[in-house]
Amino acid sequence: MKHVIALDVGGTGMKAALLAQDGSVLFEARRPTGREHGTDAVVAAILDFAADLADEGRTRFGCDPLAAGVAVPGTIDEKNGIAVFSANLGWRDLPLRKLLGERLGGLPVALGHDVRTGGLAEGRIGAGRGVDRFLFIALGTGIAGAIGIGGRIEAGAHGYGGEIGHVVVRPGGPLCGCGARGCLETLASASAVSRAWAGASDDPDADAAACAAAVEAGDERAEAIWRDAVEALADGIVLAQSLLDPSTVIIGGGLAEAGETLFAPLRAAVSERLTFQMPPELVPATLRDTAASLGAGLLAWDLLSTEVTA
Repeated sequence: MKHVIALDVGGTGMKAALLAQDGSVLFEARRPTGREHGTDAVVAAILDFAADLADEGRTRFGCDPLAAGVAVPGTIDEKNGIAVFSANLGWRDLPLRKLLGERLGGLPVALGHDVRTGGLAEGRIGAGRGVDRFLFIALGTGIAGAIGIGGRIEAGAHGYGGEIGHVVVRPGGPLCGCGARGCLETLASASAVSRAWAGASDDPDADAAACAAAVEAGDERAEAIWRDAVEALADGIVLAQSLLDPSTVIIGGGLAEAGETLFAPLRAAVSERLTFQMPPELVPATLRDTAASLGAGLLAWDLLSTEVTA
């Protein structure tokens, strides 16, 4: 059976699959990234995993994979296949596409940003299936996003398209890691809610999930923290709605696991802020932590399609 290798490299673990052309998963596997052993060990682990996946495909289907797709965090140069920088994994200007291609015997390799590839998968085979224009927002340690247009992700002129986490929604607000103040991710990410609730509850181990549970239990301190996060997120979404006019906003990441505890007040807050804009449909992501690996596989199939038509 025709298949491609799909690989998502995270800060602590890697998720992989062999993917058919229709997006169906033929085989899945996971491994640790091994970043505690250093950058060289991480790169070796990626290459070894990809080679083992190729072997798995040969054993199962009697044929070589047609291509490979890999999604990585940090700053990337998709056009040239360079993983430019990752604070978590320690690399700079890593020619990952070239290294993988060589290890896989000259196989075509596509390189993508983890959140954008996750957005691609959600748009094509997940919550945004059949939607022409969408915005994908991942609420995790930070906040990242992806702009979907016509079944593809718009990366922007310099590769930073969709970075809604760094839209300033509270000028002069908390200092962000990017150097600005009041960025959306300093107020509405899972880590921001966790920090706020840990302080309010006097429990250093409290996290965003615990805050959501406290909201559901009627804790006024939690409700205030949650309301601030929801209002900041609503401001960011309305700004994006004015600029991009997506029909659907897909929200994933850890904070989205709160379900209607998040979505009910968020829909209300967005609706209250809209004036002339058409309201987007706000929906939860459906692919969870497999989105980036599935998206990497879709990039691999897209690469083959491009090569055929070139």
